[in-house]
Order: sequence, then structure tokens, then C-alpha cells
Amino acid sequence: MKDFTYKRIFLIVMDSVGIGEAPDAKSFGDEGAHTLGHIAEKMGGLHMPNMAKLGLGNIEKIQGIQPADQPHAYYTKLQEASVGKDTMTGHWEIMGLVVDTPFQVFPDGFPEELVSELEAKTGRKVIGNKPASGTVIMDELGKEHMETGALIVYTSADSVLQIAAHEDIVPLEEQYKICEIARELTLNEKYMVGRVIARPFIGQPGSFTRTSNRHDYALKPFGRTVMNELKDAGIDVVAIGKINDIYDGEGVTEAVRTTSNMDGMDQLIRSMSKDFTGISFLNLVDFDALFGHRRDPEGYGKALEEYDERLPEVLSNLEKDDLLIITADHGNDPIHHGTDHTREYVPLLVYSKKMASGKELPIGKTFANIGATIADNFKVKMPAAGESFLHLISGERK
Repeated sequence: MKDFTYKRIFLIVMDSVGIGEAPDAKSFGDEGAHTLGHIAEKMGGLHMPNMAKLGLGNIEKIQGIQPADQPHAYYTKLQEASVGKDTMTGHWEIMGLVVDTPFQVFPDGFPEELVSELEAKTGRKVIGNKPASGTVIMDELGKEHMETGALIVYTSADSVLQIAAHEDIVPLEEQYKICEIARELTLNEKYMVGRVIARPFIGQPGSFTRTSNRHDYALKPFGRTVMNELKDAGIDVVAIGKINDIYDGEGVTEAVRTTSNMDGMDQLIRSMSKDFTGISFLNLVDFDALFGHRRDPEGYGKALEEYDERLPEVLSNLEKDDLLIITADHGNDPIHHGTDHTREYVPLLVYSKKMASGKELPIGKTFANIGATIADNFKVKMPAAGESFLHLISGERK
């Protein structure tokens, strides 16, 4: 190991787990949003003792999560500097890229010109073409899709073009090819869609089920991220879950797909058994996809508690020269109006067995503080945005 403070950094992004409205929430229509707070109230209190020990309850008052007298982790919250509140924007900012121009959204569906091009190039008609919940539109149009072979195309409050198709009607290989075509069509400035997503499903009318064969086709980051700097320096970047898709493979040395939050935790723990130098970067998408967008606070709360139950495995597998960072990429308050993400602060918990105890860190003005800290630790080029907090967490040792 070179002269790094930490040899391995494990970064967990709890997708959409916001911790209270950001100062600019009003301009996004998100006044009063508080993902964790409102879930806790709906649940009559969240039971997350392991996150509580790290210091989650020290960041904000959350019903059921008591502040720790001696938190094990350094803790604070981070404000997003980018203009959006979507997954790509949040993740890109975490790795040092602040997005100044928001991706386009399509509240009335996609332009007819784009739909016509997609139909011509794929040889399949398009049905749907409106903002919708994936499960709702699948139930609404799945029977017609199976009868005609037409593609179910829909969007959301995010900059995303989603294509749902039954695996028995449109084979996976063709589904992925169709999404590649859609990705090419939406790269020009007229559309600039953030992500194209394949949404395969199976079953019969009335009992359709999405499969784990989802695949995201994202735009490439508009500049170099900390991950690019790490990879070019010969440092490992293990991308778990949809991380590889979010960065379109940029800066990734190993990609590991997952099927659920629990599978994601399994894969993270598996990576902890390996001898490497660099980062293992996990996104836990179920919080957002299964519960936030569907406005299911009880399901969200149970998923948070299940995640918390897995944390002791992560903590016990940390080596002395490891660092654990837990954060989020935006909010998705399941009590809030609509089905959109919410503009919120995100929590930040930073833990190592080297630390004698945790302390409060200054509130961060950008998610890029995380990327700056990682770059600082591995002595690679620092991102233009963000301030490293490495010096603040490295002073105390057992």
C-alpha cells in the first residue's frame, strides 16, 4: 500500500434517502420535504439502531432514532450544488461534477418526431408515451403489448425514457438493442435525455412482474470524475448495482450487477473479502424505485430497517485501513405530493476502526466533498468542486 490514509473506501449511496428540505427546496416545489422524517412519523418511529450508533440521529431529529451520546462516525449533511435532483446529477456530483444545465424532462410525453424515429428504426409501434408509474402502465398496456408487439414507452419526473416489454414477446437481446437505438436518438440537443432504461417483464395480464434484467443507458459524464482519476492511477473502482450504468462505465474497473438492496449488501460484503486498493461503490436502488416513487412510506421504512440489520456485517468486515462512507443522492419523500424526487439535504456518515470516536463535520455545500475526500486520500487530481474532509477525520486513532 502506498502512503494512503485508507487503503479501501466503501461508499454506500442509499438512493433517495434525504434528510430534510434543502435551502432552495421552494424553487423545486419541495418545501417541507423530509424523506427520513416523514417515513419515521408514518411508521411511529424507525428502528435503525446501527445507523443510530453511527450518528444518524445526531444529524436531524428523526422519530425512533435517538442521538448517540458518543457517535461512532463523523456525521453531517450535504447540500446539492447542481441544478437537478435526479440520480445522475446526484451521483455525478458525488464524484466531483456539478451539473449546471438540467437534463430535459417530458411532462407531456416525448415529441412525435422522436417517437416516429424510434418506430422506424426498431420496426415496432410505440404505445403509452406519457409520464407514468412503471407498474401501473405495465398493467394498463401489457395486454395490448402482448397482442401487438408494440413497445410500452413512458417517462417520469426525471429525464428518462423507459421502454417496457415482455421477455416472451421481445427477447432481451432485442430489448437491449432497441434501448441502444433510443439512446442514440436522444443524444442530440433537441432531447438530451439523461437515461434510457430497459424495463423487461414477465407474466400474464393481471399478474405482470418486472424482472431483474433492467438495464440503464446513461449519458457519459460531461467531464472527468474522481473515478476516472482513480482508474488512470491504477486504483480499483468496483461499481456495484447501477453505479456502472450511471457513469456509463467511465472510471470503472469492475462492474457487479445486483437484483435488490439485499443482494447489493451481499455484493458489498463479498467485495470486502477481496484484497484491493481503491473504492467499492454501491447504490441501493430499491428505496427509490420500489418505495419512494410509489409513495409507499411503510414499505420504505421496512426496507430501511432491513438495511440497518445488515450493517453489522459490513462493520465487522472492515479492516483497520478501511473507510466506510454512507450517503444519498437526493430525496424522494413518500409523503410528498406527486411521485418525483425531492430537493433535500442528504446524510453523511463516515466511519473507520481507526477512529476513537465520531464528531460533527461542517455542513457541506456540495456532494462533491465526498469525491474530493476520496481523491485526497488516494493522491489523485482533485475535482474542481468540493472540499476534502480527510484532514478532519484522520486526527484520532485508537
